[in-house]
Amino acid sequence: MEQRFQALITWLNESHPVLPEDVVAASSDASHRRYYRFSWQGKSFIVMDAPPDLEDCRPFIHAQRQLYQVGVVVPEIFRSSTELGFLLLTDLGTETFLQRVSQTPSQVNEWYLKALNALLPMQKNSQPKIFPEYSEALLRREMSLFSDWYIKVEKNMTLSDELTEALNLAEDRIIANILKQPKVWVHRDYHSRNLMIYQERIGVIDFQDAVYGPITYDPVSLLRDAYIEWPEEQQLDWLIRYWQELRREKVLVSSDFGEFYRDFEMMGIQRHLKVVGIFARLAHRDNKLNYLEDIPRVWGYLRKAVPRYQELAPLVRVLDHLENHSQEIGYTF
Repeated sequence: MEQRFQALITWLNESHPVLPEDVVAASSDASHRRYYRFSWQGKSFIVMDAPPDLEDCRPFIHAQRQLYQVGVVVPEIFRSSTELGFLLLTDLGTETFLQRVSQTPSQVNEWYLKALNALLPMQKNSQPKIFPEYSEALLRREMSLFSDWYIKVEKNMTLSDELTEALNLAEDRIIANILKQPKVWVHRDYHSRNLMIYQERIGVIDFQDAVYGPITYDPVSLLRDAYIEWPEEQQLDWLIRYWQELRREKVLVSSDFGEFYRDFEMMGIQRHLKVVGIFARLAHRDNKLNYLEDIPRVWGYLRKAVPRYQELAPLVRVLDHLENHSQEIGYTF
């Protein structure tokens, strides 16, 4: 870490002379990236440190260019070195969307509608082949995290052949729905910690994993967030308004909200299986134990949505089994 920081200071001083003590940690995320903040000539900047042996900066740079061009509020890139793994960026500030909606209850409705509408420039201008396809293989690989890290590692369980078959069958049905959905550019982690309040607009960060995939993915990431939860009636109201905007902007031609809501729920189930697995992996592989605290919220989303669909009855059996086993050993969600 000390060597990386010294290398970062040396790189910065080529264009922005600063003292090491003036470059302070801004944040880190679930990856190996770290962010620092410093001021220079009265302006604040962010510098990203992405060790090139662990992280590749090029997807971030590519996504930034695409999103910036269509009008999404993303950090500008002033300098970059993919060889060293350093990027000099706009500072979008310190206030996250999560902080704003948590601290100003009277503005929650306004800000959620803003955040949903901030997706429209990206979705209206979506073109294939700009970002990787959200392929069946990727969807399956994501859902396998649930079994590999949550069931086997966090719960220390092995499913029977019957329950393994049930889980696989449910995953097949979920994927079949997702692959039929209209495709747009997908941020892939559009939630309250990855949105910033920047000059009273929605600033978007952490977009390097963008793909071309299902239109419901980003709205379900936002409305069924792993870090903050809202009543389903409120989620539904926001989703209807967003669906109406999609139709008004001719991003979506379907006139059936019921079909759109079903797609939204199926996408959410896929994402929440993945997220539970990712949180378990972050805890056990990366020693980021705080992520375990957010699993109950995500689990709750699964328990509400899955039983609504008869074709997902096999997944209900798996979830029931996991909960029953947890109660037997005194595990609490």
